[in-house]
Amino acid sequence: QVQLVESGGGLVQPGGSLRLSCAASGISFSDYTTGWYRQAPGKQRELVAGITSSASTNYADSVKGRFTISRDNAKNTIFLQMNSLKPEDTAVYYCRAQRILRNYWGQGTQVTVPS
Repeated sequence: QVQLVESGGGLVQPGGSLRLSCAASGISFSDYTTGWYRQAPGKQRELVAGITSSASTNYADSVKGRFTISRDNAKNTIFLQMNSLKPEDTAVYYCRAQRILRNYWGQGTQVTVPS
């Protein structure tokens, strides 16, 4: 059974930092394209950052220069380092692992940055 478990969310003041983690069981992240998505109330889920099996990364324009995605193959975990957080970063953050015929999501972790 495949499980993706996010952690690290919380309440942080504007300008602060958080580090999200997503640990996988049942699959190896290094075989998948993985990413962090977020969904704010009333909005569609959007890609925040992605990392391919070959460790190429991409970012939404809104987070470039502030967020960093990384992967630890030994721990089978991906991370999202979020710096200079803004109120508009408030959302539920989800990790995702995908490849042909496979698509897995975590349960989400709430990030709140008050205005």
